[in-house]
Amino acid sequence: MANDLIEVTRLLNLYIDGAGKGNADKLNEAFHSSARWYGTMAGTDYDLDKKSFVDLMVGSPGDAGNLVAKISDIQIDGTAASAVIKEEGFWGTLSFTDYFQLCVLEGRWQITSKTFAHTGGSHE
Repeated sequence: MANDLIEVTRLLNLYIDGAGKGNADKLNEAFHSSARWYGTMAGTDYDLDKKSFVDLMVGSPGDAGNLVAKISDIQIDGTAASAVIKEEGFWGTLSFTDYFQLCVLEGRWQITSKTFAHTGGSHE
């Protein structure tokens, strides 16, 4: 179980670093090839596949100089896990709560989906 927690934490940190700095290699390592991203912000629904999300983060990294992202919860049960990351200062002014689903696929932990709640700030 301790090794699972270490690996899940590592993948979540790959997401934080990859999305913040626009690093495709880190995002591609963390997420399953069929991963999806969902959420709603300012009345717009988002449903992105892995390539679309990675391209978005590479083209517009989340850390504009004041991003604070922290893992606030990880739950692991066998080969499935869920996790929560709180982000403030994403793209400068936005706040999110991100909900991740992870599982062991192809013999290793991978993030399979991210659903976000836009909790503050505006993106214009």
